[in-house]
Parts: sequence; structure tokens; C-alpha cells
Amino acid sequence: MDTLVGWHVEMEFQEEGDRTRAAAMIRLGDGTEIRGRGNAQRHHSDPEQLRVGEEIAGARALMDIASQLLQKAHTEIDEASGRTSRPLA
Repeated sequence: MDTLVGWHVEMEFQEEGDRTRAAAMIRLGDGTEIRGRGNAQRHHSDPEQLRVGEEIAGARALMDIASQLLQKAHTEIDEASGRTSRPLA
């Protein structure tokens, strides 16, 4: 049997001078929401490229979420098995 599951991701960016901040939120199928943040800062000698700052800050916010998802899965494995499992990486 095939099961279709969808996750919804929202991203917001804030630009201030040479800094870009990203806030991400993922809503899992069970309704759980996980939030992550990421930052980027353009070096003063680099040309202004807003999209690049968004990509870097956004990637870092998603990496924050990925780390939290791995920890959540690790905790659920431990709870289901009743023992300490190997860390997920």
C-alpha cells in the first residue's frame, strides 16, 4: 500500500544592510511544527546579491530544522525500543 505524506514548509527573509535572516517552519503530517533560523552576512568587498544571502540564510535555517528532525526521530526510536540507540547523523 502506498501512503502519500506531505510536509509544508514556510520561509521568511529579512534583509538589513549586508545581513540576511531566515526563519523557516515545517509542519509535519501529525501537526508538529518545527522552526529553524539561519543567518548570512555579505562581506563588504562582495557585490550585493540579495538572492545569494537568502539562499545561504535559508539553507542554514533548513539545516537547523534537519538537525531537530534527526533528534526527534532519535528520541522516538529510543522511546519505542526502550533502549538508547545510536545517534543519527
